Amino acid sequence: MTPIRFDRTFTILFLVMLTIAAGNTAMQSVLPALGRSLGVPDSAVAAAFSVSAILWTVVAPFWANRSDRTGRRRMVLIGQVGLAASLFLCGIFLAAGINGWIAPATAFACFVVARMIYGAFGSAAPPAVQAIVAARTSREERTRALTLLGSAFGLGTILGPAISPYLVLGHLWRGGPAIGLAGPALICSVAALAMLFVVARLLPRDVDAAVSQGAVSSYPSIGGQASGASVTAATALKTEPVGFFDPRVRAWMICGLVLGHAQAAAGQVIGFLIIDRLGVPPIEAIEATGLVLMMGAGAALLAQWGVIPLLNLSPRALMLSGLALSALGCIATGSATTLYGIATGYALATLGFGFSRPGFTAGSSLAVGQGAQGSVAGKVTSINGAAYIFGPSIGVLLYGLWRPLPYLSAAALLVLLVLYGWFSLRPSSRGPGASPAR
Repeated sequence: MTPIRFDRTFTILFLVMLTIAAGNTAMQSVLPALGRSLGVPDSAVAAAFSVSAILWTVVAPFWANRSDRTGRRRMVLIGQVGLAASLFLCGIFLAAGINGWIAPATAFACFVVARMIYGAFGSAAPPAVQAIVAARTSREERTRALTLLGSAFGLGTILGPAISPYLVLGHLWRGGPAIGLAGPALICSVAALAMLFVVARLLPRDVDAAVSQGAVSSYPSIGGQASGASVTAATALKTEPVGFFDPRVRAWMICGLVLGHAQAAAGQVIGFLIIDRLGVPPIEAIEATGLVLMMGAGAALLAQWGVIPLLNLSPRALMLSGLALSALGCIATGSATTLYGIATGYALATLGFGFSRPGFTAGSSLAVGQGAQGSVAGKVTSINGAAYIFGPSIGVLLYGLWRPLPYLSAAALLVLLVLYGWFSLRPSSRGPGASPAR
């Protein structure tokens, strides 16, 4: 097996992907507390998330195509500029609202606009990063290198929630303005700016010389683990068009769309659930929220990096077992009344999603021939991204009606999906480890 070259360029690109995911998920983890502290409706918090995800999903194909024409290095720089600018403006507007310089509603509206900058420009970097790595690796090592690169998104989903409680600051000096919940955005913007400087100074200009292919990446979200689909799209040599309703993949697409919305809805309201169930002020709930989200992301990565390779289950078995675990976890989360109960239930739910998401990717891939891999990979990535456009708003709407409702509704959908998948998903003789989507 050909070893991967861990040279300076690969390290820089890995850190770029890690910074993008960590900066975004750090903000996501404090969004519920931010909304409650500023007195804005919970639906506005969901809108802040959804608007950014919509822009990422719509604009990402444009940046991927532009990367193929105008140079990879420039696209990486654009992505880092978008991340740094968005985080800095988010922090400034939030600090203005916290200190009463502008009305809370105005501060949050400006915050949403700043999040749109990330959605519009942050998606420029991942396709370019993939293309650079693809051009610098042989065919034997390319899939492993791109998979390792994609794991930076997964690590970022753990790192972001883990560090965000420590970034909630008080006053920088006695009598100075309060920073509070604006701290994660401001400090992450400094990290993004430092990464921008590293890319500008140390990423070689010759990365644009070789012809290579990049692919769209799903919106980096808490619990939204990398599917591996973009790896397939970046390594596919030819593409046979495949539609969402193609009989070969239709059942897989339906399962992926439903489970994605269930996961997005459950993840969006977890911060609100912690605040309300524990009965603590929003700023005091940040640490508990970070702990729960970190456990969830860690459980999903444990499934994908440890348990799945060990068990070597078929995609169908992964999908069905993951859906069942997620349903149990959602029920446990919705009915829990303690931090331990919420954390355990949420970890169980995301463990299940950690099984079913790779099952969705591998099953879709194995359902078609080699020539259709790129097209199916694009469909999988689109499904993963679409779930985070409407899922958060659906979750908040249900939460407003009854706090356990998002989790009980998700559990009911997942149980129905198990029954649908049992009769509709075709068995496969190969596990996901043999899939081209790996």
